[in-house]
Amino acid sequence: MCQVVVDVPKAVLYDTHMNSVAAEEFVKQRIALIYYTEMGVSIGYCAQIAGMTEEDFISFLGKHQVDVFRFENDEELLRDVANA
Repeated sequence: MCQVVVDVPKAVLYDTHMNSVAAEEFVKQRIALIYYTEMGVSIGYCAQIAGMTEEDFISFLGKHQVDVFRFENDEELLRDVANA
């Protein structure tokens, strides 16, 4: 695993009513969200980054209006529906 350190000014923590544990959780979740949405990293790996189960990460994605179903085009979606 790689560890990244981010310095957050205490004033930001104060203004957002976060302690260091909540800020760390927030950062992990947002990084996982970006890895999933912008870099195509799998739900499993992103769940690990976020410190969540896969089910919880999928719920987290839903709360942020991120679709877990990815289709290149309409034909791919229709094929998937036909094969269901």
